[in-house]
Amino acid sequence: MTRQIPIGSEPAPERGRATLATSLVERLRQEVLSGELLPGQRIRLEELRDRYGVSLSPLREAVSRLGSEGLLLIEDQRGVRVAPVSAENLAEVVELRADLEPKALRDSILHADEEWEVRITGTLMQLSRQEKTDNGQQRVERWERLHRQLHMSLISACRMPLLLQFCSMLNDRGDRYRRLFLANRTVDQRVVLEHHQLVEACLERDADKACGLLRAHIEGAAVYVYEALARQDHD
Repeated sequence: MTRQIPIGSEPAPERGRATLATSLVERLRQEVLSGELLPGQRIRLEELRDRYGVSLSPLREAVSRLGSEGLLLIEDQRGVRVAPVSAENLAEVVELRADLEPKALRDSILHADEEWEVRITGTLMQLSRQEKTDNGQQRVERWERLHRQLHMSLISACRMPLLLQFCSMLNDRGDRYRRLFLANRTVDQRVVLEHHQLVEACLERDADKACGLLRAHIEGAAVYVYEALARQDHD
């Protein structure tokens, strides 16, 4: 007798493969964002298969998904490589993020509640504590995680899922540049102050002020990366 699968469900092996592919996506994404996989580096699926201890099928799915996000380049007859970096690409990321993230923030403030307030203030406190510590690479990784968490928490009450998806992708792109070029730089106190001013404006429900601060924060932080890129081009 053929077993009937309820509409909207999927067989256990399919769910398991999907879960594995999602796990591989996150692992690969972090290796690209952190610079463990360098810009332009060739990706050999057989090496990843052996390193991760998985089959090629979920690995190909993970690579395809990161290709759709633009973090990997899938080239006919040439295989897969990590997306390169450039001043032109950074400028596009910054411009789009400076336009879209404040839009998401405005909608988030409009629909915000007490839970949202607790979320953003709690994340800011964690980030502030982390900014006072210094223990090498672990500090960098934790700061980056909390920094991204703060930005995504600020817009988490936005009721436009597609906009949130774009903002998340652009955050990843911006984080990648910062990790690649500013990993050894101490946290600028101006950035610390901007985070506090931004959260304060959000708690006051001053959308115009908060959106202006956010745009300036995104554009200002990119200046350091532009400078690092320029130095690299001259070396």
